[in-house]
Amino acid sequence: KVLHKTLGIPIFQEQAMRLAIVAAGFTPGEADQLRRAMGGWRRPGIIDHFHKKLVCGMQHRGYSHTFSQRLFQQIRGFGEYGFPESHAASFALLAYVSSWLKCHEPAAFTSALLNSQPMGFYSPAQLIKDSIIHGVEVRPFDIAKSEWDCTIEKNDLGQAVIRLGFRLVKGLRRDNILQLVKERREQPFYTMAELKKRTLIGQEQMVILAYAGALKSLAGNRYQAVWSSILPNN
Repeated sequence: KVLHKTLGIPIFQEQAMRLAIVAAGFTPGEADQLRRAMGGWRRPGIIDHFHKKLVCGMQHRGYSHTFSQRLFQQIRGFGEYGFPESHAASFALLAYVSSWLKCHEPAAFTSALLNSQPMGFYSPAQLIKDSIIHGVEVRPFDIAKSEWDCTIEKNDLGQAVIRLGFRLVKGLRRDNILQLVKERREQPFYTMAELKKRTLIGQEQMVILAYAGALKSLAGNRYQAVWSSILPNN
């Protein structure tokens, strides 16, 4: 009955606790200690402290020595992957929703991941590369269009594309970029001199923007943009 839901295999921590109580005579407190031991899989050997009590308890209740040993080994191995059932259900839902979004709304999915950095195992460069491989257009930093966060734009076919946000450029200050975006919404920037005059972007951050290729629409190629960032009157 304890393993009926999972077809005879312990998957959830609650099942292992229930097995210890039903099959080996553990008290609820001892079963909770077993659960804690399973959670300490990074410290090998802790769960072995329960070996004798579990096996002897099962044999006392009529289970064979071989079966008792097999069950202990299952519980022992289970400690390396087992979740509480509520956690497992939450992870399953997250995995399902994430997979659906990645399949049906790949631009929004990747944009949201980029805006949540730092997180997870994948760097922004890996996430961007994966999107491109899967057919999503990724547009570069642009002083005339990019915001602090990555955003979604539409191409000529009406497809969603990703516009990289300045949060991915190391060395830029969020408050300065937000002020820049506010100024740009009131009136676009047409020259480098106008950008310097109307924003709080200093020379150091202006050079960072230039190297990131964000000033191309105002100053031509990247190197010309860097030069224009350094010269005081440009």
